[in-house]
Amino acid sequence: MEAKELIARRVAREIAPGMLVNLGIGLPSMVASFVPADMGVFFQAENGVIGLGARPPEGMEDPHLTDAGGGFVSAVPGAASIDSAMSFGLIRGGHLDMTVLGGLQVDEAGHLANWKVPGKMVPGMGGAMDLVTGAARVVVAMQHQARGASKIVPRCTLPLTALRRVDLVVTDLAVIRPTAAGLVLQERAPGVPVETVLAATEAALTVPDTVPEMALA
Repeated sequence: MEAKELIARRVAREIAPGMLVNLGIGLPSMVASFVPADMGVFFQAENGVIGLGARPPEGMEDPHLTDAGGGFVSAVPGAASIDSAMSFGLIRGGHLDMTVLGGLQVDEAGHLANWKVPGKMVPGMGGAMDLVTGAARVVVAMQHQARGASKIVPRCTLPLTALRRVDLVVTDLAVIRPTAAGLVLQERAPGVPVETVLAATEAALTVPDTVPEMALA
């Protein structure tokens, strides 16, 4: 299984029936493909779509139906199109049950950094600051390392998205739960030993006596 699919499948298990969930651009958008339609989950994008479905088959894309990153999406029965002001009203008003965002770094305090200066590796922060501040639960979906360097660090060196501690970090190697006392290794990817996770992590991790393997959607 590819790393991105593994992450998306594990994140999908965090979603409960009836939730309103925001999916960030890139990897997080894959999560919709692994949530059963009969769960009644509605996915939201900042550009004003509620009821996102999975990416449509090639040749079936609608240029008027995209997520916030411009990627093609489908719409489920009952989907709605709203303006940007209402979309951010939902976010800032605390009406989202969960947001799933990509990340460049997460540190020992549970802070997320997921943007850089425009014109660099990624564009500006987009709606991420509002999402991390306003959503009831924040899940970070990202690969554990980038170009051999850990993305789980003692302290973020990139601009922070928000001062709030995120609720969960899901990578291709592990599930990590940020707490007031630091980062806790909650699960490890199938076939990945704890020692591999520790070697790939620059930040300090608290390791329980038993670390189970991830269950995937």
